[in-house]
Amino acid sequence: MKTFSIVRKTDDPIKAAPLIKASGLRKSFGRFSLHIEDLQLYDKQIYGIVGPNGCGKSTITKMLARLIKPDAGTINYGSLNMQDITLVPQKPYMMHDTVMANLTYPLKIRKVKPDKKLIDHYLELAGLQDLKQAYAPGLSSGEGQKLALIRAMVFSPKIIFVDETFSNMDNKSRTKFEKYILESQAKSPITWVIISHQFSVIERICDYVFYMDEVEA
Repeated sequence: MKTFSIVRKTDDPIKAAPLIKASGLRKSFGRFSLHIEDLQLYDKQIYGIVGPNGCGKSTITKMLARLIKPDAGTINYGSLNMQDITLVPQKPYMMHDTVMANLTYPLKIRKVKPDKKLIDHYLELAGLQDLKQAYAPGLSSGEGQKLALIRAMVFSPKIIFVDETFSNMDNKSRTKFEKYILESQAKSPITWVIISHQFSVIERICDYVFYMDEVEA
């Protein structure tokens, strides 16, 4: 069995109580095992998670986003609730409806009236303003990733997990989103956790990084 864990992390000088604190996490799938002894995420920071294919990066985010349960260990969310957390998966799901319906769905289920200016703002950011009535599952991979990202941002969550979303974007779109995220953090910061095989992305926008690799069980 291959066992993976966090082998190194950049120093985190924050002294406040963590937004999310995970301890002693264990998750196994067949011959794969993930051990996370301690992971703390603080408010209003941008975190990166890097590591080889199959090391459990996506599994970590799914556990922290409450989509799958760990086999052992605890995750303390403090005052966070489910509506404060969202995940942009590596292969985002699109409802069989228009781009606009997909984008406004998080607002609909939270009974929040869509702000037209805000919606138009996010569509422009993603370059989808001319596709608002297009059939969302018919978008290209890159367009779907951009829609999934702005759909996660539109309801102003407290923490967003992003799994390889930037990998399918063209350089111009990726740069545009990176700039927007950094500018937004300066005004209304939230917590981001970003998985990316593109270490250049992690270096440019993350405050702290978790490095994962295979370890002896």
